[in-house]
Amino acid sequence: MKITENAREQIGAQLAAAAAQALTEDLASQPRALLVVSGGSTPLPFLRRLAEQPVAWSRVDVTLADERWVHEDHVDSNARLVRETLLTGRAAAATFHSLITSDPTPEQGAATVAARLATLPWPASLVVLGMGNDGHTASLFPDSGELSLALSTDDSVVAVRAPSVSQPRITLSAARLHDARRHALHLVGDAKKAVLAQALSGDDVRELPIRAFLTCPLTLYWAP
Repeated sequence: MKITENAREQIGAQLAAAAAQALTEDLASQPRALLVVSGGSTPLPFLRRLAEQPVAWSRVDVTLADERWVHEDHVDSNARLVRETLLTGRAAAATFHSLITSDPTPEQGAATVAARLATLPWPASLVVLGMGNDGHTASLFPDSGELSLALSTDDSVVAVRAPSVSQPRITLSAARLHDARRHALHLVGDAKKAVLAQALSGDDVRELPIRAFLTCPLTLYWAP
């Protein structure tokens, strides 16, 4: 167990160093840079290590690949996760842009979130994606009725509901997630490695939505 934990810390540190380098490189030629991160338990070591990096954080914008439609103080909020892990220490100077509004549903709040995202310095310096055991990434779930829309629309965000998840979500569309200079896929565990191998062996994006990103340059960060 300790070996696995150490490996996950090490891969998180490597991704943090790469993210810091990407932001620093882009800030050398532009006034602001954008980082898009994912929620869940996998990125915790990465986010904590990234917070320690010597980046010009006051010129960095941070947003999420997707979010559960819950209050930002909710235990399941990705925004809460980012605030508690990344936006601390040096990185507290970064500007965080939430995917949540005060509207009761993501369908009602999507236009406001899209307008918020439109003000950010796209293309993102880096989009860090995760993946579930069902092959979803962000909130592009294979059993979601909105998957086809999220994969094809030019809109920035899509409200998502899926039988496999208990809360409604809002997700950046595939087009918006593709709008980045660099992409990273951060995975841990043998189960997800097996899912990735399955995804690489086929091309049906609706079966395993992570496939939508496997044809673009993508750096894999994996630990057992």
